[in-house]
Amino acid sequence: MSPLPLIVAQGSPTEIGAAYGGQARELIRANVEDYREKFAVVGLGAAQARRLGEAFRSTTHDHTPRIATTLDAVAEASGVAVGDIYALNARTELMLPAGPQLPECTGVAVMPEHTAAGHTLLAQNWDWYPSQLPYSLVLATRDERGHEIVCLTEAGMLAKTGLNSAGVGVCVNLLHCDRDGLPGGVPYHVLIRAVLDQPDGISTSLKVTSLPRSASINLVIATAGGVAVDLEVAPGATGRVLPTDGLLTHANHFVSDIDVTDAIYDVGGSSLFRDYRLRRLLADRAAERKVSVDDVADALRDHLGFPYALCRHVNETDEPELRSLTCSSVVMDLDERLMLVSQGPPCESPFLEVSLETVFDPQSPAAV
Repeated sequence: MSPLPLIVAQGSPTEIGAAYGGQARELIRANVEDYREKFAVVGLGAAQARRLGEAFRSTTHDHTPRIATTLDAVAEASGVAVGDIYALNARTELMLPAGPQLPECTGVAVMPEHTAAGHTLLAQNWDWYPSQLPYSLVLATRDERGHEIVCLTEAGMLAKTGLNSAGVGVCVNLLHCDRDGLPGGVPYHVLIRAVLDQPDGISTSLKVTSLPRSASINLVIATAGGVAVDLEVAPGATGRVLPTDGLLTHANHFVSDIDVTDAIYDVGGSSLFRDYRLRRLLADRAAERKVSVDDVADALRDHLGFPYALCRHVNETDEPELRSLTCSSVVMDLDERLMLVSQGPPCESPFLEVSLETVFDPQSPAAV
């Protein structure tokens, strides 16, 4: 499988959006078409999805204007209707009526005192529809403030999991509860970008809890120097989980004492063991204070419970709309400002190495 495309964009929010939209124009258009099919499965026509996207554009401008300006420029440069770009970024909210039929993602943070290099490590597997594979990419941005971000994302979005030049990284897990579906709010994937868009470090990144939302999301936020916080963010409520024995793991169910009814128990499945399994795979090395990037990558290749394992594979007996796999695996060294990312399951896909130290070099073929 070929490496993920790397898009590099620099300048003001408008310039970044224009460069991104221009370079990834065909990927963005194709991703919008792919999600039109997904929206149709949950009863949303193209025109209705676009109108809902336009409503999310309004809330994004109200609460995260820099991100909104960037997304507007992405839409213009890619030739995609602005409502479609915001519908793409709000795909989780728009697909909520189907419920948590496709649980995704398992993440981990490792505290520096438990790692071989003394660095903070952050990682996850992203599980989603196989059709997403051709439309994923790595986006690196440097804005007019000098603030840099590198992240895995879907074409037309600004972040899924990644890190920034302040040493802050974020991983994400889908959650679903009885509070979801309220009107308004900032789109799920805008919330993720908001964590990374703060140049002043983790204190300002954690202000993401102040943003309104209509869908639940789990954010594992960590920083170089040794802090990690898990935020279970639901509409109108937030729960917090901290590391124990040097590890913080999370899958697709709530584990804090947040006041919600977790919808995952209506579905069951692998989420109920994946976070524990990932912890157990790393516990001995963490106790020895020797966890390495390779150890984390190996743990994310685990197949216990196959095909619905940490490293997820398609079950051909599932209905087509329920088939999923690990689209990407990401391992980050936050002290080194280094991200390793695969295209496809990590058991069979090489990792692309992206460093903030070199990705903006003039000789980089993607730099603009």
